[in-house]
Amino acid sequence: MKVFERLLKNIISSSIPDTTDPLQFAYRSNRSTEDAIAHVLHTTLSHVDKKQGNYVRMLFVDYSSAFNTIVPCRLFTKLRDLGLNSRLCAWLLDFLTGRTQVVRVGRCFSNSITINTGALQGCVLSPLLYSLYTSDCVATHGSNTIVKFADDTVVLGAISNNDEAAYMDEVKNLASWCQDNHLQLNVSKTKELVVDFRRGQHRDYKPIIINGAPVERVQSFKYLGVHISSDLTWAAHIQVQTKKARQRLYHLRQLRKFRVSPKILRIFYTGAVESILTQNMTSWFGNSCVKDQKALQRVIRTAERCCRIALPPLQDTYTRRCWTRAAQILKDPSHPGNKLFQLLQSGRRFRIFRARTERLKRSFYPQAIRALNTHTHPLTSSIID
Repeated sequence: MKVFERLLKNIISSSIPDTTDPLQFAYRSNRSTEDAIAHVLHTTLSHVDKKQGNYVRMLFVDYSSAFNTIVPCRLFTKLRDLGLNSRLCAWLLDFLTGRTQVVRVGRCFSNSITINTGALQGCVLSPLLYSLYTSDCVATHGSNTIVKFADDTVVLGAISNNDEAAYMDEVKNLASWCQDNHLQLNVSKTKELVVDFRRGQHRDYKPIIINGAPVERVQSFKYLGVHISSDLTWAAHIQVQTKKARQRLYHLRQLRKFRVSPKILRIFYTGAVESILTQNMTSWFGNSCVKDQKALQRVIRTAERCCRIALPPLQDTYTRRCWTRAAQILKDPSHPGNKLFQLLQSGRRFRIFRARTERLKRSFYPQAIRALNTHTHPLTSSIID
């Protein structure tokens, strides 16, 4: 059955237009958590950089049992509107409805019940069907953005001149959309974070009320594995990642005691230590301070002594990943970040961002463009040519 589900998944994916919900970064080729985080940060930094006095409110939305609340008949209508074959839509409707469920404890079985809602747990199709089910959950105001990675949803409100009406209306529309589509908002786990660099002004933000309950405002939030702070510094995130990496160094030392070859030690380092230090690094490393970068580099030096081989500095890894990721985005016209890479008339270099603040200059997209213009890369060379 899993093989058949994978075949159907490929058929559905190939039938959906690339323009469908471009800000859903999950379950799509050439998309990752790194892209979602980079888009959130670039949208935020670009707005704050435009005009002094601008700020951004981020609402990190949490759903209760998102996959279990899908209504198959509503999904059927949405899939048909997206252009899927009517017979395939009918098969999916039949696949998701009329299922029986029992509970087993030892040799005892409960009475069976019929399930007509939700996507199956562990089903290959479930994540894709959920993303299509929420494809019409988009921003209704031009100043707002809704970024999704599966059921991790962020509402970005770009506030200018202290006018929060559009943002408040967006939150209201989201709550209404969830009610219409039978998705339950978990208000207690939904958090808001405000990025505001204004100085000398009284900061009085309107509280967010969803279903009669206030949303808590926090100074830091863990989004897709990255700790985002209200001041967009990365000390807290790097401290957490450094601690995790140092714990993994213990196992590296134990392997060395058993006289494991340097080649095997390097493989273990790459999979267990470097993967922690470089997780989503294109989103945050450029804006990290020198002190935090040195803390990360100390972990690498310790690993070098254990492995007895030279390991690449994080700065080199960051630069390489920036232009590798940029090259992949350039090859994908449907990627939301593709339009940010604009060739100059010479056809050999990309237009550099005009930025007022260092925060924007050192973020992913400006750094990626700078890396493309500075370093020759086989992927980008073939694209430009």
